[in-house]
Amino acid sequence: MLDDADDTEIHALFSGAPQGTEFRKLRKRLVRETRAAIDDYGMVRSGDRWLVCLSGGKDSYTLLAILHELKWRGVLPVDLLACNLDQGQPNFPATVLPEFLQARGVPHRIEYQDTYSIVKEKVPAGRTYCALCSRLRRGNLYRIAREEGCSAVVLGHHRDDILETFFMNLFHGGRLATMPPKLLNEEGDLTVLRPLAYVAEADCERFSRAMNYPIIPCDLCGSQEGLQRVQVKRLLDEWEARTPGRRQVMFRALMNVRPSHLLDTGLFGFSSLFPPETGNQGTEPPILRDRDDLH
Repeated sequence: MLDDADDTEIHALFSGAPQGTEFRKLRKRLVRETRAAIDDYGMVRSGDRWLVCLSGGKDSYTLLAILHELKWRGVLPVDLLACNLDQGQPNFPATVLPEFLQARGVPHRIEYQDTYSIVKEKVPAGRTYCALCSRLRRGNLYRIAREEGCSAVVLGHHRDDILETFFMNLFHGGRLATMPPKLLNEEGDLTVLRPLAYVAEADCERFSRAMNYPIIPCDLCGSQEGLQRVQVKRLLDEWEARTPGRRQVMFRALMNVRPSHLLDTGLFGFSSLFPPETGNQGTEPPILRDRDDLH
C-alpha cells in the first residue's frame, strides 16, 4: 500500500518536510485523495505526457508535489512537465519558480507572454481582469501543451473551487454546472485534468505553509476576483462554520445526480413517463387531485 511506504524516502519536492505526525497524516491524505480522483475519472493513459500548470500559488505547489510523489512511487505512469506562464503582471518575481524547480530537479518550461497589456487595453476601467486573463492564459497553455507533445493540461483546482463554481452557475448563470475533474477541449486533442478535485482548500493551505513554498500572490495586476465569487465563498464559509462538514456533503451531491428528479427534459424522457397501459385505461376521464394531495 502507498500509505505504508517508507517516509524517509520521498521526492525532492518534499525535502525539508516537517517530521511530525500531523504533517505525515496530511501528506498521506493528499496523496490518497489525489490518487482516488485520478482513478475514479480515468485520467491516466500510460505513456502520456502531462503539462502541470504552476502559478506559484498554494494549490499549484500542492498539485506539483503530490503528482511527483505518485510518479516517484511508481503509481502514475505518465511524464510530467511543469509549466509557468509569466503573463507580464507588474512586479512578478520572474526568478522564483525557475530557481525553485531547478533546485529540485523538476523538468519545466517557463513561458513569457505579455497578456497583461492586452487585458489592460480590452477591459474597461473598474472591471475585473480575471475572466479575460483566464481565457488568454488557457489558450497559451493549450498551445504550449501541443508544442511539448502533451496530451493533458493539468490544473490545480480543488474541491472548494468546484463547489464555488457550481454555486456561481446556479446563482448567476442559470444552470447546474461546474468544473469537471476531466474534460476534453473543444478541439478534441487535449484533456483538462483536475486531480485535486477531492482535496479541500484548507489542506492545500496547510501543506504549502508547512512546506514553506515561495508563494506568489495572484493579485499582482491589482485586480481581485469578482464580487460574485467572493460572496459565494463567504456564504460557503458561513455554512461550514455553522455545520462542519457541509462542504463535503454538498460536494458528494455533485456525484449523486438524479436527472428524473430535476427538470431538464433533455436529460430525462418525461414525455414518455406513464404507467403501463391496461384494458380499462381511457374509458373514464382522469381524476384531478388537489395539489396539496400530491407528494
